Amino acid sequence: MPNTYNENLIVGFDTSDDAAVYKINDNTAIIQTVDFFPPIVDDPYTFGQIAAANAISDVYAMGGTPTIAMNIICIPNCLSLDTIKEILRGGYEKAAEAGITIVGGHSIQDPEPKYGLCVTGFVHPNHVLPNSGCKSGEVLVLTKPIGTGVLSTAYTMNMLSESGYKTMVHYMSMLNKYACEKLTPFNPSACTDVTGFGLLGHLTEMAEGSKVSVNLYSDKVPFIEGVKEFAEQDIFPAGAYKNLTYVKGKFEADNISETMIDLLCDPQTSGGLLASMPLDKAEEFIKVYPDGVIIGDVSEKREKSIYIK
Repeated sequence: MPNTYNENLIVGFDTSDDAAVYKINDNTAIIQTVDFFPPIVDDPYTFGQIAAANAISDVYAMGGTPTIAMNIICIPNCLSLDTIKEILRGGYEKAAEAGITIVGGHSIQDPEPKYGLCVTGFVHPNHVLPNSGCKSGEVLVLTKPIGTGVLSTAYTMNMLSESGYKTMVHYMSMLNKYACEKLTPFNPSACTDVTGFGLLGHLTEMAEGSKVSVNLYSDKVPFIEGVKEFAEQDIFPAGAYKNLTYVKGKFEADNISETMIDLLCDPQTSGGLLASMPLDKAEEFIKVYPDGVIIGDVSEKREKSIYIK
């Protein structure tokens, strides 16, 4: 890769972070990110909402405020104009909820529909939340339960109930705006959002970038209702096994079932924020944001990046 050094580039791609952050002046840095993917639900409006929430999430993971965005959409010839409008309407309304103005975008023809956003946000240069700032002695807090990959797979197999579908959509379309607003006053040392690499993959990135090791309490990790039952039937997306390959050799598990390991690798769509902070701050954060759960702690660097207990 070319050298991307720039004295004003606060965060680039070298730490596998969620977005790029560029310092404009002493009080303002710009955050830029982009994400898009094919439909994971049949309803076009719901797809638009999920894709938008997922793309916007990276700005929240950096501790910033998303401000403007541009649509990215791939359109097959067979897709009706009404369907396209519904996808864009879903994205527009989710962006509006985030306080974002959509200012245009780009479309191309493609055999498979895809949608997402290029998002720009802002943050004070001193308040950027990298994924590589974890400190020994801190704890790890997760703001959404795990399992959207498993539920999405069950949905494609026509095994997901109506209530299960609504629950899945609820979490995938939920903005991390509300968790971020409660989290940033506590000045966490590091933060990321749990998305395609799964919980174990993103924890590995945090540990390696911070040059620490992480103790993950598997019995404390929250899962969406019904996810464990599907997992026991080996209903996993292919991405879970790709994630497992990625983290192979980087973790040690103490009497943990293969099913649990697979669940920890489940790729998430618009997953929650994962933050590292001192215990007292974590406890105070959970008081104001009860969905937050302490799922592990940070230690000095050891042989493995992750120790699952």
